[in-house]
Amino acid sequence: MPLNFIRDSRSPIPKNPIVSRVMGANKAKDTKLELKIQKALRSLKIKSYKLHPSNIPGRPDIVFLKKKLAIFLHGCFWHRCPKCDLTLPKTNRAFWKKKFTRNQERDKRKLRELKRAGWKTLVIWEHEIKKDPARATQRVLKLLRSSQ
Repeated sequence: MPLNFIRDSRSPIPKNPIVSRVMGANKAKDTKLELKIQKALRSLKIKSYKLHPSNIPGRPDIVFLKKKLAIFLHGCFWHRCPKCDLTLPKTNRAFWKKKFTRNQERDKRKLRELKRAGWKTLVIWEHEIKKDPARATQRVLKLLRSSQ
């Protein structure tokens, strides 16, 4: 059975339909990580945040407008967590290396832009959220309290 892939020019045509299905299922918003952090914030009665505001440089995952606090929830694979030190995928290695480098450069640029605009920023990694969402949320709470 021939495989018909509709792709833009940003990614190579996958050789394996299972890999294609798995990669295609990745979401940009409302990820499990985001939902865990939102649940933890609600449990602390913190509700004054916006999700993915398009009018904030870098479109952070969570923003506290009044406190000028921007939070990014980074997946360890996509943003290349220095602690997890994940290997590159086995196929299309040149593509992935270039993609991950661009992701990391974009992440740094977003943080710089926000800091220049007077924002405090916080990056929370996927492994931190999975290990202890309450502790990750306490980091947010600590920054919120220090921004008073």
